[in-house]
Order: sequence, then C-alpha cells, then structure tokens
Amino acid sequence: MTSVGPSIASPVSLFVMGSACFVGYEIAFLKDPWAQKTLFICAAISTLGFFLTRKVIPVVAVYTERKGLFGYDINKRGTPAGDVKVPESLGLATGLVFLMCAIGFQLFHFTNSEPRADEWLLEYNAALASIVFMLFLGFVDDVLDIPWRYKLILPMVAAMPLLVSYPGKTDIAIPKPIKGLLQYGGCDLISMALPQYGECDVIHLGVLYHFYMLLLTIFCTNSINILAGVNGLEAGQSLVIAVAVLVHNLSMLGESGEVNDAHLFSAYLMMPFIATTLALLVFNWYPSKVFVGDTYTYFAGMTFAVAGILGHFSETLLLFFLPQLLNFLYSVPQLFKLVPCPRHRLPKLDPDSGLLHATPNMNLVNLALRITGPLREESLTALLLMFQVACCVAGFAARYMLAGWYKY
Repeated sequence: MTSVGPSIASPVSLFVMGSACFVGYEIAFLKDPWAQKTLFICAAISTLGFFLTRKVIPVVAVYTERKGLFGYDINKRGTPAGDVKVPESLGLATGLVFLMCAIGFQLFHFTNSEPRADEWLLEYNAALASIVFMLFLGFVDDVLDIPWRYKLILPMVAAMPLLVSYPGKTDIAIPKPIKGLLQYGGCDLISMALPQYGECDVIHLGVLYHFYMLLLTIFCTNSINILAGVNGLEAGQSLVIAVAVLVHNLSMLGESGEVNDAHLFSAYLMMPFIATTLALLVFNWYPSKVFVGDTYTYFAGMTFAVAGILGHFSETLLLFFLPQLLNFLYSVPQLFKLVPCPRHRLPKLDPDSGLLHATPNMNLVNLALRITGPLREESLTALLLMFQVACCVAGFAARYMLAGWYKY
C-alpha cells in the first residue's frame, strides 16, 4: 500500500487538517438548517468517494498499463526506479468517482422539496457537462498526445455548456481606486441595472464577461498542467487550492440570498473533489505508483473554473492561483518559443546523490532548485506545496484586508 511521505506531513498537512476543523465548525454552526443538512449529506457522500477512489485506482491502473498507457519516471532515470512502468491517466478514475459523487448528491439535493433546489438544476448540470467534457478531452490528450498549441482550444470547447447556460449577471463592481477616473470621464459605460451599488459603481460588460469566463477556464486548466513534473505536485497543488476554496465558501455562508447560494453551489463541488484528489495523492506521492496525466489536470482546472464562475468569486480564485500565474508568466518565453522549449521541462537527477538539479528551463520547479540548491524529489514537492499554502493564506489576507478599500 502506498503511503504519503513524511516531508509533506508538517505545513501542508497542518493546513489541510486546520481547514478541515474550520469546515466542520462552520457546518455545525450554520443557521440555515437546509444548507447544513445538504452540506452534511455532501460530506458523507464525499467520504464514501474517498474510499471508493482508493479501491478504483489500482483496478484502473492495471487496465491502463495493459493497454499501453504507462510511462517512466524521468526524474528517476539512471536508477532502478526509472525502469519501472508507471500507469498513466489515473485522473480518469478520480474524475469518474467525482462524477458519481456529484450525481449521487444530486439525487438527494435536487429532489428535495426546498424551492431553491430547482433554481440550481440548470447551473449544476451545465457545470457537470463542462467537467465531463474536459475529463474526456484530457483523456483524449493522454491517448493521442495532442500538440500544446491545440490544448488552448480544448477548454474553449469544454466551456461551451457553461457559457451557454450561464444565468448570472454580467456586471462587475468598479474597484474604488479607479472609480474616480470613471466618474471624471463620464458614466457612459456604467450600467444602472444594479441600483444598489449606486451611481457609477458598476460596469456592464455583456459579452465581454463571457469572454472573461472563457479566458478563466483556459487559464485554470492549462496552469495546473504546466506546473508539474515531480511526483505529487499536480494533485497536491489542486488539493491545497480546493481546500482554500472550500474554506472561503463556508466563511461566506453568513451572507444571504444569491451570495449564500453561490457559495453553497461551489462547496458542493469542492467536497467530492477534495475527497477524490486526496485519494489520488496517496498513490501519486513520492515514489509515485501512478501518474495523474492531463486527464486529471484538465479535470481539476475545469472544476475550479466552474466553481469560481458560478460561485461568483473568480477574483478570489485567482488569488489562490498565484503560484500558477507566476509560473505561467515565468514560462512565457518558452511556451511561445522565444527560447528553446523541450518536451519535458524537468530538473535533472544525479543518480549518485539522488538529488535533483536545476536545468535552464523556465518554470517554478527549476527556479526553486536554483534558489535552494539540489533537493530530493519529495522535498522539492513539499517545498512547492508549502509555497502554494503560503500563497493561499496570503490570498485570504488580501481578500479580507482589502475588501472594504478595494470594492464595496
């Protein structure tokens, strides 16, 4: 049985366990009995999803390896472990169990007599359709090895159900620092559709807001995909972000009306995602017994994008994606072929010492090694996940410290 290595057991585990305690506290003391009941149901289904994923992954791994979907761990090249076949695309098992949990929860939630349940049916099904589409396209990428330039198109296709059925507003509140500039230049572009914000406080974007949602799905799906290359990093960063999103959702449940409903919607997606991702991480942590593949990274990115868009907290979501944003910006010269870009932008292993050394490739994985010096692979993963935790904590601080100053 694969176990998670000890190097992840301190800051990252403390973050997850502390967040779990906060989540339990928030649910236990919710004032809305209906929301409290549905969250408990979702948590119970998600727990079952964790154990089911633990059982399903070894089974699916046998079939993927038998069909030739396996790879070799490049970061262990030159050692006996580098010659071991590692099953690929196990994000498929994780995604399928996630969908089983989400659909199973739908049977409890949307057949409920509570009137709000019917209002969410369109959004929920659109979200699941986009996630299923992205899961399928990710698996197609793993099988056919689609060129990188075409990977930008895949999220655009998968996001169509979400964009077509999006029922929310396309107005954005103007940040206070630039409100004066808009007032000085006139209010021709300012929407009066939301009078509660007052004059010149809201801009109506219309179709541009749909374009923004499309860009967000492209960024989320690809940003996790390019911050990868060491055991446990893809699943680990997704787990940390998902926990941060769930904590944010539950901390906002004191609001009422649409805000409350939107964050409940996101929480219903994050709970099974966290459970299934945690089970995947058990097998994907160093030394990895399975690879998650593009199937998982696309599935995870689309799940975050859907939660952020339909939960109406896309700005906060981008704060949690700060490491992925920094990695993308740092990688731009290679991604756009301004400098040579190899197929695998990985560090180099010294077989004698077992340490990974930085290569000239431009990503956070190699940058971390340039700053710290050579590290063992599990230590490098833990370091990057600690950075992810730190950025999520900083995101919370920025979100709540600037809330009154930045926007109404």
